[in-house]
Amino acid sequence: MPTSVVPIFRIFDYKKTIEFYVDWLGFKVDWEHKFGEDSPIYMQVSRDGIVLHLSEHHGDCSSGGKAYIEVDDVRKLYKEICSRPYKYNHPGIEQAPWNAPCFEVIDPFTNKLLITEQGKS
Repeated sequence: MPTSVVPIFRIFDYKKTIEFYVDWLGFKVDWEHKFGEDSPIYMQVSRDGIVLHLSEHHGDCSSGGKAYIEVDDVRKLYKEICSRPYKYNHPGIEQAPWNAPCFEVIDPFTNKLLITEQGKS
């Protein structure tokens, strides 16, 4: 039985990826892999137990995926993220149909992160 699931999101631009995931959302780059200077990158980013794989390889996945992420305090995370400038995304907190606060961010490649409060779904 698996002990973890790690989504793979398709990316197309390293600089935009870092600007979104690291500079704005506060993830850290755990590792990066390239076969050579001109090859696509495959990387892992993480933050507070959330792990994502990001890939420029065309065969790994298609853009437009979505990850459902549960956190302890949605409003605290929302406030932290929105305290950093990022002109391409302005999420708002909503009340989800499962009676929990949530917000969604969309990366530059149309992948979505739906962030909700843990234990409310």
